Amino acid sequence: MTFIKFLFTKTFLKQLLIAIIALGVLIFLILSWLDSSTNHDQKIRVPSLAKMSLDNVDTKLGEINLRFEILDSSNYNPDFPKYSVIEQIPKAGEYVKENRKIYLTLNRSGYPFIIIPEVVGRTRRQAEPTLIAMGFKIGKITYMPYIAEDEVLEIKNRGKKINPGDELQKTEVIDLVLGDGEGNLKRNIETEEVSKEKNENDGE
Repeated sequence: MTFIKFLFTKTFLKQLLIAIIALGVLIFLILSWLDSSTNHDQKIRVPSLAKMSLDNVDTKLGEINLRFEILDSSNYNPDFPKYSVIEQIPKAGEYVKENRKIYLTLNRSGYPFIIIPEVVGRTRRQAEPTLIAMGFKIGKITYMPYIAEDEVLEIKNRGKKINPGDELQKTEVIDLVLGDGEGNLKRNIETEEVSKEKNENDGE
């Protein structure tokens, strides 16, 4: 009997049919195992965790079989409680599988501290954009006798002189003391009040 003829015998066809059925059953069992082990059809909707404390987050996610991990954060949002969730991945409303990890970014306790740059000796036009870009606010502008007009002679915060390299929290107000370009103190509201008080004291 040749090999080709054997392929068409009842014995071979019967064995081939049995092998095909066995292979089909095996594939079905493997797919069923994968489906159950990977929770293929299970979907959990991610809740909103915004402004929640970690204790509340742990309780909330534990109830629906989800986990969380905290990511480092340098952000601060004054509209959110300290150490509460300000961002989450995946976002609220998305669907995930059971035991999925939700990545959280927490609100800081306050604005980060920033090193004061070297602006003394620069012009006002150079100093102001530099400070503003770093997150500071520009406060009072006063003048002192100096040959170079609008050159930054000093910078202050809350009435105290600060130096390059010092650290201030972001959004702090920085006052500028500039040169008047004439050698004479320009009169403004602050200097007028000082002069008035001095004259009144001299009169007494």
